[in-house]
Amino acid sequence: MLASTLALGIILGGTYALLAMGLTLQYGIARILNLAYGEFMLLSCFVVTGLFTAWGIGPLLGLLVVTPAGYALGWLVHAGMMSPLLRRGDAGRLEVDTILATFGLLFVLQGIMLIVFGSDFTSYSYLDQGVSLLGVTVAANRLVALAVSLAIGLGLYAVLMRSNWGRAMRAVALAPQSAWLVGIDVDRMGRQGFALGGALAAAGGALVSMFLTFSAADGVVFTMKALIVVIMGGVGNVLGALVAGLLLGLAEVLVAAFIDPGLTLAATYALFLVVLLWRPTGLFGRVGG
Repeated sequence: MLASTLALGIILGGTYALLAMGLTLQYGIARILNLAYGEFMLLSCFVVTGLFTAWGIGPLLGLLVVTPAGYALGWLVHAGMMSPLLRRGDAGRLEVDTILATFGLLFVLQGIMLIVFGSDFTSYSYLDQGVSLLGVTVAANRLVALAVSLAIGLGLYAVLMRSNWGRAMRAVALAPQSAWLVGIDVDRMGRQGFALGGALAAAGGALVSMFLTFSAADGVVFTMKALIVVIMGGVGNVLGALVAGLLLGLAEVLVAAFIDPGLTLAATYALFLVVLLWRPTGLFGRVGG
């Protein structure tokens, strides 16, 4: 019982980590708290579901379609909505303005999805047979989702740590006011960070659609969980998002299995508060930064 519960928690946590990495890039690099992040993910869920049910295109192939589409959508949203706010140059109002703008975008995207896809819950069957792993039976689709999530997350972490582009991204996240002094185009890096966050949201949506039932109104839930993981891990820290996502997934599954499924949300916020009281900047945040 414990082994299977831990396995499910790690799998769920890996998915949470992938979802949160996109938001941590948008918030940490572009300085935009995207409250419509969950809607980006849900759009991907519906597109992948449509590709599979209408044309038999599996979600892993659908992932290759929605991920660049998510990047393009993120780029367009940043260029059309965020750039005018950034050009105002009012740093004091920028965070409030972007929050209000993405809050409005949340309802626009949610309304479009309700009109196009309806309000019913949606799911499909894909690799849902059980697989025995170290004596634990786990659905194959969840294992695939975990493997792809970790591959994307660790790959992105390696790129951010080892490439010149990644170092420029980290410089903008750590010191946006002075990064331009070393020749970094801060505006372009911010736009790319926001677009990359959209791509990761789309990738996460494609993966969770394989094993979760979802509806057009579920975006807020995913946004809040991603935001919790981002703050727990440390804003702008990809490794922190990975670790915090795994912790959150384990906490939810353990509480559901051994205490009460109705207390999973309470456990999520309890863990969030404990981490903030212990480490106000997050697990991997810079103290005093």
